[in-house]
Amino acid sequence: MTIDCGDQIKRVLVVGGGTAGWLSACHLAKKLGSSSSAGVQVTLVESENIPTIGVGEGTVPAIRESLRYLGISETEFVRECDVTFKQGIKFAHWVRPSGSPGPEFYHHVFDYPDCGVGDLTSRWLQMDGDRSYVDAVSVQGVICDRGLGPKDMTVPEYDGIVSYAYHLDAAKFARLLTRHGVEKLGVRHVLADVQQVSRDDSGDIVSVSTAAGETIEADLFVDCTGFASLLLGESMGVRFVDKRHILFADHALAAQLPYAEKDAPIPSFTISTAQESGWTWDIGLSERRGTGYVYSSAHTGHDRAETVFRQYLGDDAGKLNVRKIPMRVGHRETYWKNNCVAIGLSQGFVEPLEATGILVYDATARMLADTFPACRSVMPIVARQFNRSVQYAWDRVIDFIKLHYCISQRRDHPFWVDNCLESSIPDSLQEKLQLWKCQPPSAYEFPSKLEIFNLANFQYVLYGMEFKTDINAMVSGRQPTMPDALGRIKDIANFSDQLLGRLPGHRALIDKIKKYGLQKI
Repeated sequence: MTIDCGDQIKRVLVVGGGTAGWLSACHLAKKLGSSSSAGVQVTLVESENIPTIGVGEGTVPAIRESLRYLGISETEFVRECDVTFKQGIKFAHWVRPSGSPGPEFYHHVFDYPDCGVGDLTSRWLQMDGDRSYVDAVSVQGVICDRGLGPKDMTVPEYDGIVSYAYHLDAAKFARLLTRHGVEKLGVRHVLADVQQVSRDDSGDIVSVSTAAGETIEADLFVDCTGFASLLLGESMGVRFVDKRHILFADHALAAQLPYAEKDAPIPSFTISTAQESGWTWDIGLSERRGTGYVYSSAHTGHDRAETVFRQYLGDDAGKLNVRKIPMRVGHRETYWKNNCVAIGLSQGFVEPLEATGILVYDATARMLADTFPACRSVMPIVARQFNRSVQYAWDRVIDFIKLHYCISQRRDHPFWVDNCLESSIPDSLQEKLQLWKCQPPSAYEFPSKLEIFNLANFQYVLYGMEFKTDINAMVSGRQPTMPDALGRIKDIANFSDQLLGRLPGHRALIDKIKKYGLQKI
């Protein structure tokens, strides 16, 4: 087979803005040298008439590497995007209903479990249960419980004493990415409503037309138009694959709350609280809390959902403005067709339980930039590879989110009962759970570099949720000796005590960064 590599791709058009659009544009422009006349021209066209939801967003640690790579100052990011630090997620009442005997919460933190003497999981499973899994293998749960930040002012930008991500205002983040993309990376920005998508006889998109009368041509089109999926879905006709038979939550209610006091403590983690038909999120930004209730409309009425949400907020009088947001749960059948690739909600969406939104947008946008076809002739090959990788990622994301529900001990509402039905659990997850009943998960079960969630993520959730693994049949040589494990767990506890005396309060850290700035790398 002969490939003609003379047909270079010189123009990329990103249709749609927001976080997904601007992350895509920035990754492409950075990688493809758009600020140079010899580079690939990246244009982003977006409407001025699409409102942002603005509920407060969570991220995962991978976003730090992207921001560093794109050349965005962490200090500038904190100052301009109402940013706070996120060290994980606190899951309240997920294991059992409120008021039941046993721990009321567990932490899924971002630091990897300590493995200085080997994986401590098997030995922890043999212990008497006086220490939670996260506290046995990591210092970060204690740091979260004490309301401390992940670093102090001596630590440079994007580095931490423990791992971290961010909570942020998505609208402000998009504005920061817009300015950085245009001023530093060479993105051309067009504000206009796209009214028509034109395709040629081969099915390729050749141009879009705007309400202002402009026709914008390109060689590759990136669809970031949200649930509407104007390019890949509407114009290219790629089918949406509904996943509500696995992940039931299909609506959200959202509200913003000011702090009762200006200097109120800010949790350095997302708080996820299980409710009768879903869960609430609670994200502390520097000036306000972003909250919401994700629920299944098949298991509760919208009025009942709002009642539950307002009870959580302490708003029985109904004074707060609450917005209802329908969610389309699933993904496209394919993600790159002809010369059109989807990033963001136009590609897929599942509930934001583990901050999957920005995580998948960022990961797939960077993948697109890093694997960008050298010429039009090889685009079908790159597209097939991209589709395989993105499909793998979505399958793993769905498995991980479903894990939280199907191993819960809650049986107090049909929502929780139905989540444990085998018919709602993917075969791939059922197989893993069967294996993990006899042995803890291992790194060999997460072999791909494209794992969105890896071994540590599964360990924290499995054993935070009190999943039972019978390790009696395990070969003793596969695990550290009990004295070594106990000694290491004691060392972790001692290090926790040291950090409690060193790390600043979370709000105090944010205030100092805004005032003085962090050290440049």
